[in-house]
Amino acid sequence: MKTSLFLTLLILVSIPCIGQQTIEQEVKQLFEAQLEKGNIKSAILHVYSESKDIDLQLAESNPDSGDHVNINSPFYTASITKMLTATAIGILKDREKLNFEDKIAQHLPEELIDRLHVLDDKEYSEEITIAQLLQHTSGLPDYFTGTTMDGSPNVINQLLVNTDKTWSPQEIIQFTKDKMKPHFAPGQGYYYSDTEYVLLALIIEEVSGMSLERFFQQYIFEPLEMHSSYINLKSAPTNSESAMAGFYVGDIELSSIKSLSADWGGGGLVSTTQDLINFLKGLNEDLILKKETRLAMQNWIAETEGTEYGFGIRKISFQEHLNSDTDLQVLGHTGSTASFLWYCPQVDTYIAGTLNQLEASKSTPGFVYDVLKTIERN
Repeated sequence: MKTSLFLTLLILVSIPCIGQQTIEQEVKQLFEAQLEKGNIKSAILHVYSESKDIDLQLAESNPDSGDHVNINSPFYTASITKMLTATAIGILKDREKLNFEDKIAQHLPEELIDRLHVLDDKEYSEEITIAQLLQHTSGLPDYFTGTTMDGSPNVINQLLVNTDKTWSPQEIIQFTKDKMKPHFAPGQGYYYSDTEYVLLALIIEEVSGMSLERFFQQYIFEPLEMHSSYINLKSAPTNSESAMAGFYVGDIELSSIKSLSADWGGGGLVSTTQDLINFLKGLNEDLILKKETRLAMQNWIAETEGTEYGFGIRKISFQEHLNSDTDLQVLGHTGSTASFLWYCPQVDTYIAGTLNQLEASKSTPGFVYDVLKTIERN
């Protein structure tokens, strides 16, 4: 009888261990498959679930690349930054410094607002709200990847022309005014635009009286113990001496060029997987925002098939996005460097990482889905 009971207990204890080993093996295989794809020089992945006792950390470089990364390597997060910029706006709301429905003209200099949004000879500049910037519904063009009126290069196509150029936020906004045309009247559509997040970062600085990097440090990095995070070309981490992982477009490395200063409030964050998970976990647990503010920011508008956008946060429903029979959803954001930060409530799991390659950015949702299905299945 005692022997039978002991064997039963042993089996019950062993089953979760076997499941975790299977998850680890299968996720490693998925990770290795990403590294085998063309132009991937390095990859970092962190999968974390407290309830499932998962803390899988993987980092590897392609042997032919000359790059060297580890799980603590900081990397360029690109548009994941938008989550922090939006959160900073939420913090100012909680401190009663502004409201989401405020007109941006209340918080920005008149010369910056003047002729910011002119469409069909009508100016809408003073009608734009903070909420519209957060949700990409202002109609403003995107200085980074949008089309210029005269056919001249947009900013992303200028980065490698003059790699030593330092862009100021004011110069970026002036470029947008001079070279680009709005897409629709404020609140009348959806168009993803980094221009809006430059304006949001400027609002943060105007309202708080602090630089964006200092605000992040005081109100986000320090409370959430994000000690390896900083704004590229603007600040430095508090306790990390590791160099930023190289990231590429094809075989061209972009990591060290000064012209990346054009990527600021919408994409300038450098961080690690652990710091990013600390951020999203802290956000979900209402450690830096009031719960009602966090939920108000999940005011979804349709973006693409299976994808919705809130205030600096994205939701993917994989059933529609990948045409798959699943109820899995994720909340978070991706970046153009093939960076990603997601939380999946169905399996209570956080996933952060990067492939450090612009050409791989569209493949990360599928990779994340495969990881989540592995966890769900085991």
